[in-house]
Amino acid sequence: MTSASTTVPDEAAQSSTAAKPSPAPGRGIPNLKDRIPKLEPRRRKPEPSNPMPVPETPAAPPRPDPATLKFTVPSRRILSPKDHQLFLSSPTYKLILSFVFGLSESVLDKPISSVKDADLSPTVKAILSILNETETLCQDTPPDDQGGSRFGNKAFRVFVDKVKQRSPTWHTTLLNLPNPSAVAELGAYLTQSFGNRTRIDYGSGHELNFIMWLLCLYQLSLLSRADFPALVLRVFARYLAVMRRVQTTYYLEPAGSHGVWGLDDYQFLPFLFGASQLVHHPFITPRAIHQELTVEEFGGEFLYLGQVAFVNSTKTVKGLRWHSPMLDDISSAKNWAKIEGGMRRMFVSEVLGKLPVMQHFLFGSLIPAAEGMSEPREAGVKDEEEEEDGGEVEVFDDKNGVRHVHQQSGWGDCCGIKVPSSIGAAEEMKKRGVGEQLRRIPFD
Repeated sequence: MTSASTTVPDEAAQSSTAAKPSPAPGRGIPNLKDRIPKLEPRRRKPEPSNPMPVPETPAAPPRPDPATLKFTVPSRRILSPKDHQLFLSSPTYKLILSFVFGLSESVLDKPISSVKDADLSPTVKAILSILNETETLCQDTPPDDQGGSRFGNKAFRVFVDKVKQRSPTWHTTLLNLPNPSAVAELGAYLTQSFGNRTRIDYGSGHELNFIMWLLCLYQLSLLSRADFPALVLRVFARYLAVMRRVQTTYYLEPAGSHGVWGLDDYQFLPFLFGASQLVHHPFITPRAIHQELTVEEFGGEFLYLGQVAFVNSTKTVKGLRWHSPMLDDISSAKNWAKIEGGMRRMFVSEVLGKLPVMQHFLFGSLIPAAEGMSEPREAGVKDEEEEEDGGEVEVFDDKNGVRHVHQQSGWGDCCGIKVPSSIGAAEEMKKRGVGEQLRRIPFD
């Protein structure tokens, strides 16, 4: 009886529940299928657009007739923001862009080994001989003992004096320049391309002087467009090797350094030319700069990777994201074409577009100043090598017509404090036997 009485109500309850109609939509239990969000495939967010277009390569202007030139010792003419603006709108500005971007385009998808010795013209061979002898001068001029200091070594001034002394012979015997005035004009660019004698520093402005020396040779028709790949992959690569020896020997301080937030304390063009080399590479991607084996294996073929390897070797902290965050950030770019375009923008805005860099730029007959730019002697500005340490120069006339020459104690867009050489720190660590043990950040 008990089991029968308990079973019947359960069956009745089940039947009554089954007989109940489902609630109408909008009442009681909600219709969840209308509330579940519709699943859509994940789409990659578009990259932020850059308002500045990639600078194009201007058409190369015709080269001057040497017979019409009045050679002169180059001098600084960008002494104020007004002078800088005149330069940025001048034919010389377009000449520089045409030459530098033309060099970059000439090495598109070309490794360094693509240029053979048989491809070198007599002028290119002469330039390589000059760079080889320059390195010998460095080897023959050892640094002074400075007790572990990481600041610039004063023996560098002796090295620069030797370069300046040899320059006329190089230009007359190796480059066959018969005109003494032309020798003096070109020699100024070459001497300045190894760093500043007074400040014992080096930066992208000195690197630009070396390219302007090559531009002068091109303007004199000693170089042709056919030489461009060799100028980048053999000449400029050799110049980088010489400068690395000079930097590590004399602890050259970075000229106007912004510290680790800059692209590189010393060089810029290896990244522009190097990105062009890698634009269509089948397997080396921008993120490859974090792969030690790739950098080691291909650093001798591609300028970008070679410069990353050198930067890594001169730091006392391990990891690009700690000592070179801009390089680390750039490595996330989709492809090398993006990086090459970005390097063009940086050359326009951070090299040619920066007064603290361009105030040291030299103008002569082959790379002429724009009409209306300041004359250094009239303005009372000393020559580059006569200047004391530091400073951006600004020349202007006040409302009473009185001329002023203002020189700050440091770079206008930097802290004004002398920056010790990061290369010096790394070299001093090696001397103490700890060069191979880079410090790691504790939370890395």
